Amino acid sequence: MLWALADPELNAYVGSAGSVGEARPYLRQVCRVERQRTVRREGQAHTTVEVLYAITSLRPTRAEAADLLRALRGHWGIENKVHWVRDVTFDEDRHQVRSGAAPQVSAALRNLACTLLRWDGCTNIAATLRTNASRPRAAVDLVVSFRRKW
Repeated sequence: MLWALADPELNAYVGSAGSVGEARPYLRQVCRVERQRTVRREGQAHTTVEVLYAITSLRPTRAEAADLLRALRGHWGIENKVHWVRDVTFDEDRHQVRSGAAPQVSAALRNLACTLLRWDGCTNIAATLRTNASRPRAAVDLVVSFRRKW
């Protein structure tokens, strides 16, 4: 559920750099999102409610509440598809390379691996990585077939 407030006078109270009363020049709407999630385990259901707030520069005429909700869902889709895979599947936080350009190169290679797998129709990156780890020829074939498609 999303509520959006588009009142310039009230939005001025959001402030800028911590100063109450200084309006942010591009702030057009303040949003409150309430998310409810139910997890079922061993026959038990546990429901949690999370509330978050967002600001946007989109005017209400360009983005109503439904549009803002779609945009937020799109953002979380990216979070779930990209960042979750990098954080959990690749365990990027415990990566040991820390000097020079190596961290950026490593991240780029992980992004390339995800892109190749997704373009190949993979829906479960972790399972596909395990398969390719035990069958290195399949991984090579994937890279070669990608090159031919270009």
